[in-house]
Order: sequence, then structure tokens, then C-alpha cells
Amino acid sequence: MLETDTIYCGDTFDLLADVADTSVDLVVCDGPYGVTNNRWDRVADIQSYNLRLIEAFSQKLQPGGVLYLFGKPGCIDFIDYRPFLTLQARIVWYQPSRLAQGRRSYTNIYDVICYFSKGPKPKTFDLEAIRVPQLVELEHRLRCERVPSVTNGEYGKTRFNTRGKNPGDVWGDIKQLTYKSKELVSREVLNTIQKPEALIERLVKASSQQGDLVLDPFAGVGTCPVVCRRLGRRFIAFEQNEHFVALADERLDRAACEMAGRLF
Repeated sequence: MLETDTIYCGDTFDLLADVADTSVDLVVCDGPYGVTNNRWDRVADIQSYNLRLIEAFSQKLQPGGVLYLFGKPGCIDFIDYRPFLTLQARIVWYQPSRLAQGRRSYTNIYDVICYFSKGPKPKTFDLEAIRVPQLVELEHRLRCERVPSVTNGEYGKTRFNTRGKNPGDVWGDIKQLTYKSKELVSREVLNTIQKPEALIERLVKASSQQGDLVLDPFAGVGTCPVVCRRLGRRFIAFEQNEHFVALADERLDRAACEMAGRLF
């Protein structure tokens, strides 16, 4: 079996064989989208590929474990994932700053993050860890709270919460990395490979607890492992590109040094 807190260089499906069944609490899968000419993204049929991933992850997840599967619109539309996992939501990661230069149709400016659980309900959903600002006008808020079903009824918990609200299923508050982003490892991984730490942090905080095991099957330059280390989660990660593995290990070392510095 594989050791935790390690990034392994190799093929995801080969390495998955060494992950114990029902041992993983959370899978964060930012793999091929099947839409570019990059070597790592060349997938003949992305939906069949995603179904194969879903089936494989379902064996590794604990009951109630969660999978977040990144993709483009339609990435799971024509496959039957129901024998393996339950789709809880399709999160839209909206990017209004993305270049929109289409001349024959509307340009895609969002990715989807398919939120699955093993079984009918996820065992962990920590709303308190991921609340976002309310951003609602006071007059509208008060009008909504005066509705009888909120004031005295079953929807009392929907009242304004000073700690913030549920982020919902459309996320426009976390921006893509740019050439000026301090966390960007290399220009070669901008947009296609490296996701913002804030995005991965929201997923990890929402769907895992300290000490839980997180699987990252397409680690890239190590964003998910770095987030896991900072948040006290164990991880197992895979990446085929040796250069990316080296960059990811460097990020992990820096994160460890930063954490040690905060302790003294």
C-alpha cells in the first residue's frame, strides 16, 4: 500500500491499484478535460474516461466519501454514474475575466465541478468553514426575514447570519490565477494545470476533517497536497510529469517551512 503525504510519479489507474479500498475520505480530481491539444489532455471520449474514473474512485472512497470532478459543461451528461456515486450538485466556477473571443457562438467562461458522494449523503459538509459574505441589501434582508415561515416557521434557520452564507453552486468570488499571481509556479501551468489554492481549500474544508485522507489523482504542481498539508489532512497524490512532481515537492517543502516558522 502507498504511504500518505507523498506525491507518486506515474499513471493514475496503475497507482490506484495500490490504494486500499474504502480508505479515502475525499477525492479532488482535476484531470483531463479533453478540450485542448496538450498531451496530457488528449482523451478520445472524455465522458467514457470520466465514467472509468468515477467507477475506480467509488471503490476507494469510504461510505459517505466525496468526489469533486472538474470538467467542462457536458463532461458527465451522457454516462450513467448512478451505480457508483450520487451526484449532489454541479458547481459552476464562473470566470468573467476569461477571454471571450468566440465569433460564431457564445464563449464558455466557466468550468464545472461535479460534486458526488458515495451513498445518498456525504458524511462531511462543514458549512461553517466555507461561509462567504452575505452581500445583500439591508432592506431586502429585513423584508425576507419578516416572512412568517422565517419568523416563526420551518425556515427560521435561513435568517441572516453574521458569519456569512452558503457559497451556493455558482462561484465567481475565486478568480483564476494570472501571470502576476504570487502562487503561480510557472507560466506553463497557468489556467490549464494550476488551480488557485483558495478554490481547492474550499473543497477540502467543506468535505473533509483534520486527519482525513484526501486523494489527488492528477496533482499537477501540487496545489491540493499543499492545501492538505496546511489544513492538517493526509494526502496521496499522483502525477505523470516528473518535472511537475519536482515543483510540487518544492512547494510542499516551502509550506512545511512556513508552518514551522509560524510555530516559533
